[in-house]
Amino acid sequence: MSESTGPAGPPQSTHPIMGPDDVARALRRMAHEIVERHRGSNNLVVVGVQRGGAPLAAYLAAQLSDILEAPLEHVDLDVSFFRDDIGSAPLKDAAPTTLSRDLRGRVVILVDDVLFTGRTVRAALNALLSFGRPDAVDLAVLVDRGHRELPLRADYVGKNLPTSREERVRAGLDGVWIERAS
Repeated sequence: MSESTGPAGPPQSTHPIMGPDDVARALRRMAHEIVERHRGSNNLVVVGVQRGGAPLAAYLAAQLSDILEAPLEHVDLDVSFFRDDIGSAPLKDAAPTTLSRDLRGRVVILVDDVLFTGRTVRAALNALLSFGRPDAVDLAVLVDRGHRELPLRADYVGKNLPTSREERVRAGLDGVWIERAS
């Protein structure tokens, strides 16, 4: 489970938004939307943004494999060194990148847990391009909470969740919660 970025503050209260069954249903719906858009494409690869997007990408890839009745490649991508705040924010422990092949000719389904300012997605796009230029990149997120600082939008969204900037959103396979400052 991971957290979206937000200001640190006083102790927080947690409010559940989605449970594990809701998350599974949302990811299954997103998988069907992806298949509908890319039917017949045998060059899909699901890329999970480390940390929060990686388990969601694995689950989404399994759903896609079931629907398509064929194995589907999924890999993980650490974007830490591609962030624009690398000098001003503490670097989290690096997570493994399992993407190792050229993306030319591929359609990437980039998966993250929470879309907030868009800066992580920008970093992920830069990181992806270091592996070649894919034919297309679609963005799938479990939660879109708004407050974009960059002109980005998700192609597939599990839940639109308007929030204040002071709130934090935790999202993973086990559910989605809003943490509110007390």
